[in-house]
Amino acid sequence: MLDQYKEQQPYLLALDSIIFGFDGESLKVLLVKRGVEEKTWSLMGGWLQPNEGLEQAAARILFDLTGLSNVYLEQLYAFGDPQRDPIVRTISVAYFSLVKIADYETKISEAFQARWFSIYDLPPLLFDHGDMVDLAIKRLRYKAAQHPLGFELLPEKFTIPQLKKLYDAVYNTEFDKRNFSRKILSTNLLIKLDEKQKGFSKRGAYFYQVDSSKYREINNSFLNFIPTSELAF
Repeated sequence: MLDQYKEQQPYLLALDSIIFGFDGESLKVLLVKRGVEEKTWSLMGGWLQPNEGLEQAAARILFDLTGLSNVYLEQLYAFGDPQRDPIVRTISVAYFSLVKIADYETKISEAFQARWFSIYDLPPLLFDHGDMVDLAIKRLRYKAAQHPLGFELLPEKFTIPQLKKLYDAVYNTEFDKRNFSRKILSTNLLIKLDEKQKGFSKRGAYFYQVDSSKYREINNSFLNFIPTSELAF
């Protein structure tokens, strides 16, 4: 039986992270500059260590590169085309993560030339990282329609118009204001605060925050969270 192991070829296993953030206007992905090619960018990633499981390694790499922990992190897909890395046979397990950009900006190491790019205006990407981003966007859209994932990208306090802008950005469309507001409020996930956002309109918009206990309770349930009939992919 040991001979069967000896006959196998060893391969490298990498983990790449598609890190999504929202700046209030557009959905963005975090990329780092590659030293090998001046105009090439890549996802943040690293290597699996001998004593790590995949989830542990993905969380460790994300923390090492951004300083962030306890953020939304989900395994996306395994990319294993024999030609994906021209240097050595490498299998990559991709994860996508949702972070608050304000949190990220205070924690990122200055050692990395990192930059946020709109998902609709990406530079040339290394290897098959473009395929990873495309698949991650599709997964995010699917899950955000059924689960309240969008809150992971927003600050602690937000307005309904801010929330709508996020979903407009995720789906590259514009939802009807009344339908969106009615659908969101019908989930009973939000707590209305006494505080209003000032400086954007005469009346101002009330701030809301997520009811954390209800969020944990229904996060794995299917809600039809947004009016999906309006989607325009």
